[in-house]
Amino acid sequence: MKWRFSIGQYAGIKVYVHATFFLLLAWVALSHWTRGNGLGDAVGGILFVSAIFLCVVLHEYGHALAARTFGIETRDIILLPIGGVARLERMPREPVQEIYVALAGPAVNLVIAAILYLFLMVTNTFAPVADLTVSSGPFFERLLIVNLFLMGFNLIPAFPMDGGRVLRAALAMRGNYVAATQRAAQIGQGIAFLFGLGGLMIGNPMLVFIAFFVWIGASQEANMSRMDTVMGGIPVSHAMITDFSSLRHDDDLARAIALTIAGSQNDFPVLKDGAVIGVLTQKDLLSSLQIHGEKGAVAEMMQHSFTTAEAHEMLESAFRKLSSCQCHTLPVLDNGRLVGLLTMDNVGEFVRIQTALENKRSHSDLPN
Repeated sequence: MKWRFSIGQYAGIKVYVHATFFLLLAWVALSHWTRGNGLGDAVGGILFVSAIFLCVVLHEYGHALAARTFGIETRDIILLPIGGVARLERMPREPVQEIYVALAGPAVNLVIAAILYLFLMVTNTFAPVADLTVSSGPFFERLLIVNLFLMGFNLIPAFPMDGGRVLRAALAMRGNYVAATQRAAQIGQGIAFLFGLGGLMIGNPMLVFIAFFVWIGASQEANMSRMDTVMGGIPVSHAMITDFSSLRHDDDLARAIALTIAGSQNDFPVLKDGAVIGVLTQKDLLSSLQIHGEKGAVAEMMQHSFTTAEAHEMLESAFRKLSSCQCHTLPVLDNGRLVGLLTMDNVGEFVRIQTALENKRSHSDLPN
């Protein structure tokens, strides 16, 4: 993901904040300032939002560390204005494991709320809930309420919230994983429809936004489930592009231009003595042409750090690499020899073709 900045690392998991998060902080500060509350309240607003997102980070670490107990690592945690995302390498396929990982996040919010409650009890600093607002009232009491809200909101049985994953796992205990995902996605979209309808009726744009967020999340989860099922047990060699072009390390950019114009390939593996030593991406080609022109050397413009897949590797595993490497093309190797390319486009085509074939087989099995 672009436009993100690292803010630290714990337990081997890096935490990033997206650039748009700073827009949220700026908006909070500006809203306090324009209401005439002064610099002190503006700083207080920023500190409160920062405390909320610290709780969000801890929530995501709950998921990540729970997943680690099942041998599932986390790529990273990313903070967005709408919350946080722990990008697991994969989701558990055992329903009990998925429930454990899904509930670990809300459990962290419950623990935080319990600690804050004990602190407020000991210090006797509770204020009437009716007197609290988003920007006024005891800091830790407001944070306690936010954590209870985060816990409750995430337990809504709709993707992409944790409650949706719990629902999917519960349904999978009594049936097929893919069917359970589809059913959970349908329930999630039904909830999204109710949120959207309620938001329109009472004039609450936030509910409409949440409805849109839930609807898209449910749809994406259903699509990803179908893709995982189609790709399961399929080696990369069955889906890779075998009709491709490559560049030599001593080629100039004119050769890359000719290959780009002649076909639909965007990224080119670069070879030296038959071995892949780099990848020239379309982005690098275009930026290099502006500086060096057609005579620029491919070897100087290519990506020296790149990810590869093995021909015998399972497509599901290679797709995860392709999704996480922030690249568009994976060179496919067989005993160190380049035998193909794997791209998002051809994986998508493969999935669509296999889905169509599966639908044809399903219809053929129906009684006349």
